[in-house]
Amino acid sequence: MIKVHNTLSNKKEEFKSQKDNFVSMYVCGVTPYDKVHLGHARAYVAFDIIKRHLLKRGYNVKHVQNFTDVDDKIINRALEKNIKPTELAQFYIDDYFTQMDKLNILKAEIYPRVTEMIPEIISFIKDLVDKGFAYDIDGDVYFSIAKFKDYGKLSKRKLDDLKAGARVGVCDEKLSAFDFALWKKTKENESKEVAWESPWGQGRPGWHIECSVMSSNLLGDTIDIHGGGQDLIFPHHENEVAQSEAKTGKPFVKYWIHNGFVTVNKEKMSKSLNNFFTLKTIFEKYNPRIVRYYLLTQHYSSPLDFSYAGLEGAKSTLQGIDNAYLRLVSSVKEGAIEITDKDLLDLQENFLQALDDDFNSERALSYLHELKNMILTELFTAKPQTLLQFKKLYEDFAENSLGIVLPKEQNNDEDLQKLLNDRNEARKNKNWAYSDRIRSIIDEKGYKIVDNKDGSSVLVKKI
Repeated sequence: MIKVHNTLSNKKEEFKSQKDNFVSMYVCGVTPYDKVHLGHARAYVAFDIIKRHLLKRGYNVKHVQNFTDVDDKIINRALEKNIKPTELAQFYIDDYFTQMDKLNILKAEIYPRVTEMIPEIISFIKDLVDKGFAYDIDGDVYFSIAKFKDYGKLSKRKLDDLKAGARVGVCDEKLSAFDFALWKKTKENESKEVAWESPWGQGRPGWHIECSVMSSNLLGDTIDIHGGGQDLIFPHHENEVAQSEAKTGKPFVKYWIHNGFVTVNKEKMSKSLNNFFTLKTIFEKYNPRIVRYYLLTQHYSSPLDFSYAGLEGAKSTLQGIDNAYLRLVSSVKEGAIEITDKDLLDLQENFLQALDDDFNSERALSYLHELKNMILTELFTAKPQTLLQFKKLYEDFAENSLGIVLPKEQNNDEDLQKLLNDRNEARKNKNWAYSDRIRSIIDEKGYKIVDNKDGSSVLVKKI
């Protein structure tokens, strides 16, 4: 039984999808006006683990993740660079896929873009106006939060306590300072490329309406899982709830899931604090596998305090996972096999139950390490079929569930293999100085040598 912490109820609930083994999942995507950063990686690794586990437990997942390719930030950045907003958005969408592929993130089934769904957005807004939940002021259309009696139920904020934020905006003519834009009239200096005709004149969608329309159009009026970072709970997700339920009269989302912030020295990562790390910059120093492992070491809902020391620790730990795997691979013959060993079956169940418990990757990793230690302890005493079971389970834990790609084979470079053979011969003849010199040469080539108890050696690529 899978349990999920639901932001709406603020408690852990048993997960039950609306349709047997089918799960609809919408995850808020990036606004492509800049390079993707560690905060994005935190979110999409978290939802990647969620998707992988749902698939593992037999669910068919329809995963939708949008690109907000119309936004003030895109328009302003495009003006700065003197290029079209669509060109800017496409450049950073490409960057998104490049970096996410390095992190081994499973692709969503659909990646809708705002610019592709303008007619549906206009129709949605028109319904809200017709129902009395929205109003037009000289070409700008606003949602009246006073008309939606449950406003604040997701974020647990009361209307009296709210203060206008940067995304809310202030307009003297609005019924309330907290009413938010559904449609924005085109300004004089804005590109006509991001302006569309509507019943209220030429303009473009507001931020919040876009996700409501894309999710309902592609997944239905009520979806099983909607997620994103905790910073989206208010106002973005709160406003999605209001406009979606105002239009349909149905619950918008069954389970709201939000991942924790990335902090640096306990402060939220942000450009204004100059503690902002793009993935491209981090990947220049650290293999993306290390970054993925690092992100899994904390439960998705907890804050993750970023540090290079933390990455170094993850690097060392992941190297140990690689070493054990390659030693195992060098000792086992290939073959298909089912897990029958009782200890391994118990370990497998513990691993799955850790992920059943609100997708606890931190605890799941502990069982991967328990398996690693079993392998190292029994590598030279276990029967061949037990070694095959070790390999199958190790790959299932690391690759299938946690998305940690394992090294597939030893390096087959003839020069490296000759050096390894020469070293083995030197050790046999107790020529320790020559043996150490070869080890140093191999180390300079980016590999380390792991010596097994039986006298054999394995080349492991350093990460």
